[in-house]
Amino acid sequence: MSYYTTKVFEKSFDELRQRIEPHLQQFGFGIVSEVDMDQKFRAKLGVEFRRYKILGACNPEYAFQAVSQEEYIGLMLPCNVIMQERSAGQVEVSVIDPVASMQAVDNAQLVEMAGLIGEQLKLFLETL
Repeated sequence: MSYYTTKVFEKSFDELRQRIEPHLQQFGFGIVSEVDMDQKFRAKLGVEFRRYKILGACNPEYAFQAVSQEEYIGLMLPCNVIMQERSAGQVEVSVIDPVASMQAVDNAQLVEMAGLIGEQLKLFLETL
């Protein structure tokens, strides 16, 4: 089982980043964190790396239900979306498969919820 779904876009990195947040909102998700890994690597390690951004996406309703059922499930939240530059004009966007990350949790309701969230994230990616 793969732990992610991915799609490559013929767009600029910045243009695609601007499209992602409002499109995620259409599926009930907001971005709660954003990490520019390339900038972190440059600042902390002094190395150059391709543009690579981690977006922490959260659906508050699902997050509330999950934390209400499993108090430590926050260790596996939020659902990450990554953007990485592949070549000039090509950006890959990937979403987590929440079912894969929930395999370690013995809670059938959470696994079912993860399936629903995963379908929404795949639809988000397909329609981006």
